Amino acid sequence: MPSIIVVGAQWGDEGKGKVIDLLAESAEYIVRSQGGNNAGHTIVVKGEEFRFHLVPSGILYPHASSFIMGGTVIDPKVLLEEIQGLEDKGVVLRGRLHLSPYAHVIFPYHRILDKLSEARKGAHAIGTTGRGIGPCYADKANRIGIRICELIDPVLFEKRLRFILPLKNQELEAIYKEPPLDFEEMYSEYLAYGKELKGLVSEPERMVGIACKENKNILFEGAHGTLLDLTYGTYPYVTSSSTISSGVSGGAGIGPSRISHTIGVVKSYTTRVGAGPLPTALSQEEQNLFLDNVSAREIGTTTGRKRRMGWFDACLVRYAACLNGMDSLALTKLDVLDNLKEIKICTHYRFRGNRIDYPPAVVEDLEIVEPIYETMPGWNCSTKDVTSYDQLPKLARAYVERLCQLVNTPLSILSVGPEREKTLFIQELFKK
Repeated sequence: MPSIIVVGAQWGDEGKGKVIDLLAESAEYIVRSQGGNNAGHTIVVKGEEFRFHLVPSGILYPHASSFIMGGTVIDPKVLLEEIQGLEDKGVVLRGRLHLSPYAHVIFPYHRILDKLSEARKGAHAIGTTGRGIGPCYADKANRIGIRICELIDPVLFEKRLRFILPLKNQELEAIYKEPPLDFEEMYSEYLAYGKELKGLVSEPERMVGIACKENKNILFEGAHGTLLDLTYGTYPYVTSSSTISSGVSGGAGIGPSRISHTIGVVKSYTTRVGAGPLPTALSQEEQNLFLDNVSAREIGTTTGRKRRMGWFDACLVRYAACLNGMDSLALTKLDVLDNLKEIKICTHYRFRGNRIDYPPAVVEDLEIVEPIYETMPGWNCSTKDVTSYDQLPKLARAYVERLCQLVNTPLSILSVGPEREKTLFIQELFKK
């Protein structure tokens, strides 16, 4: 399976970073192709924690090349800070990290307008990260964005910024009564960023396309989760890019026929950060039985916010499996359930008197569905030290197998802790 896409099958934060990190050991190319620094992966290597926002997390393997593709949006300051942070920890990036000229650039007005717009929505705010991702994608769709290829060209950059900044200042002043942004200050700051980034800019779409033809091991790392997809997620509580497998390949400039396998990463329960419905949300009594957010590692990598927690929702994952064409599941954080006496699984919803298998399209309808649960006995012992699937407690295996049955997707990876070695591979995915 030379080309693998890893996608989140819930609302993000499923543990994609760890799965990507493990698969990257056998990959020659690692590709990030959508979203921006509103996403985050946390990797633990020999007790040291690495946090990623824009740089593909597979960069930790020195044999592999990493690519940030044209479907992404880039905050140059954040990217340069992330690169510096990794280099300070001894990670060599130069010559291994490639940046697409087609990626769009996030500017201060994007971040400012993101926060002002969110505040203006009041009770209808969706809980964005405020990092300017949505406004940048909006400019891209409105054909007034500035791309990396223009940022690194001083003449073109000046031309583009002189056109767009007056429009943004008019919006800031007329709608939000905010002071205008200074052209010279912004041009000078971002021109310097462009000079620093220029050495990373190459032709990653062409390079990855050739690698696909040559059957190289290529790992496409998805950002966010299926239920945050701009089209098929729980709209409007979604991100600003396509988070499903077709969006990943589209953002990379790679045809879907080049993809060999799609892995859906899913927690053994459900979490969500930000606003929006969570049908299987734990009651306060149930929350008290779970590990707290810190012990369960349920603090957002990018936002630092506590994630809301719920029981496993097979309706959502079943829907995600269909949208992504998922070939297998990577199930994470089974260890978080180790001390529960009983574990619930939402198998279906009851909606207006009918039993349904998938989430409804209208978010107000999803807010009122009634989860239909089945309850399984917990295993009441630690799974953290198991080294093979057969060593799992019988009741833990029964739980895992029931989840796979409900979403009609086989298991390929099982994670029982944040460290690399706390992972069981059920299926070999990359060619050796």
